[in-house]
Amino acid sequence: NCIPQIDVFLDDLSTKEEWKMVVETKKIMHAPEIEVCATCVRVPVLRCHSEAVNVQFTGPITLDEARAAFAAAPGITMLDDPASKGYPMPAMLEGTDDTYIGRLRVDPTVPHGLSMWVVADQLRKGAALNAVQIAELLV
Repeated sequence: NCIPQIDVFLDDLSTKEEWKMVVETKKIMHAPEIEVCATCVRVPVLRCHSEAVNVQFTGPITLDEARAAFAAAPGITMLDDPASKGYPMPAMLEGTDDTYIGRLRVDPTVPHGLSMWVVADQLRKGAALNAVQIAELLV
């Protein structure tokens, strides 16, 4: 079953895990002005974090431009072929190093918006691999 609560509820009815996502996103992006709204759900999979991400850009961006930018970024793999059910799924991606993006589409609710599904093995990308990559940069 899916449980739409991770950690304790805060005064604004978000959870502590959702608050951490907001804070960490601003920190990682070096953008305290970025607006983030998260709903964290506990899902019974062995590994991998999965996120539905909606992004609003300051100017127009096409799906082809976004795909090209993601394809050029190290550590990101596009897995985006809905016609053949080719999109990121945690069970098939655990133990891999990349962050996978699929279900890329226009978000019609905001100007210049894109929506996507993102999956990464949190033990590889979120912890162990990142530590190794940081150490390699320092050496």
